[in-house]
Amino acid sequence: MTDPIADMITRIRNAVTAKRTRVDLPTSKLKAEIARILQDEGYIQGYRMVEEASERAGSQPQQLIRLFLKYGPHGEKVITGLQRISRPGRRVYLGADDVPQVLGGLGTSILTTSRGVMTGRAARKAGVGGEVLCNVW
Repeated sequence: MTDPIADMITRIRNAVTAKRTRVDLPTSKLKAEIARILQDEGYIQGYRMVEEASERAGSQPQQLIRLFLKYGPHGEKVITGLQRISRPGRRVYLGADDVPQVLGGLGTSILTTSRGVMTGRAARKAGVGGEVLCNVW
């Protein structure tokens, strides 16, 4: 797989469309940080690292990130859109002053900076720029 972040975004988007309560993803530190931001911003109920027994005999258990999706009181989607911005074929780097607001401040952009993974709002406040991973609204 050449773009694991795009895979994560696609899995979340598909699970939300299918009204699933949870989605499992292969683990990585970057994906765990993105899940932490989604939880902090209120887009998901939570996430947990789980080990799932492998189907092949004699192989190690596979570590997964399990995201618990969130819906409104009448089943409305909390995550209405996810968009990958920077991809392996076209990286997008922005300075602190150039970080855009998503939907006029109603959405969130997720950046990877020299100070770690953070939201666009936090990056502007800290005065750092970085690579724009995705937008969530």
